[in-house]
Amino acid sequence: MKIGVLGAGTWGMALGALLSKNGHDVMVWSAISQEIDLLTETKTHKNLPGVVFPDEICYTKDIEEACRNKEMVLFVVPSEFIRATAALAAPYIEDEVIIVNASKGIEKNTLKTMTEVISDELWNYNDNLKYKLVALSGPTHAEEVALGQPTSIVSACEDEETSLKVANVFLNSCMRVYTNNDVTGVEICGALKNIMALGAGIARGMGYGDNAKALLMTRGISEMTRIGLAMGCRRRTFMGLAGIGDLIVTCTSVHSRNNRCGELIGRGMKYEDAVKEIGMVVEGYHALEAAIALSKKYEVEMPITDAVYNIIKNGVSPEDAMLALMSRDIKSELET
Repeated sequence: MKIGVLGAGTWGMALGALLSKNGHDVMVWSAISQEIDLLTETKTHKNLPGVVFPDEICYTKDIEEACRNKEMVLFVVPSEFIRATAALAAPYIEDEVIIVNASKGIEKNTLKTMTEVISDELWNYNDNLKYKLVALSGPTHAEEVALGQPTSIVSACEDEETSLKVANVFLNSCMRVYTNNDVTGVEICGALKNIMALGAGIARGMGYGDNAKALLMTRGISEMTRIGLAMGCRRRTFMGLAGIGDLIVTCTSVHSRNNRCGELIGRGMKYEDAVKEIGMVVEGYHALEAAIALSKKYEVEMPITDAVYNIIKNGVSPEDAMLALMSRDIKSELET
């Protein structure tokens, strides 16, 4: 297939390399000129040490070139830039193209998922455009995908034929792909697990151990499932790769930006200073306001999300936030 990849960060480049190795014709676009210059010249990315990208990948600073005459267009920019990128790409997206979103987040002003945001912009430009939208999500750190280590991901689309087609495009001996038609559930998982990873990181930074991590992860997936069910999603999605799978890896991995950011905050660092030290986008931060708004809209308790929000946005100390969590009324674990 001829595939355009919009976004040349670590995840965009890991997926671009995988697709190129699978025999597809890949062109990568970035809004950052220096990023394209460096990739063209060195075939490497500063945040993926030890990885050299296939010579066959083409690079461009022209989004029209990345979208025209393509059978698939992959969105892999940070969630806060999805709408702007979709608006730029919309004039060049052609009929019957498969749009794949690999970014994780919820738009804070509209509470829309990333595929919904992309769809908004495509339809705003041309409400007669015929296309399929797929969400790609799961426990997939770019650092390991780029090295060809065993990984699994979910291809989510309401149309089973399309999700299978996308699954086969990404499938190889290192990447196992499952399908799911619960698109909203898959995307909600991808956004909210980053908040839980911030919480797990904060606990570790405070000096707490594995017990606290297990507590936050287990109750975190319960929290994610509650809001998902209220939104009409399927429970099994939250027990699968996009849910508990992605939650585990994001709360435990050394590659997790959200986890590392949380750890620095738990040690006493302000969010702004923590994210500067990490040097990359921390998606959990950008999902916080939307998650709080969803909690209010659907009248669903999300105590861990509230705690992380209060620490990062309201200046509550991690110690006070943890005490508030531990002092909540006793509840049955069998409740949703």
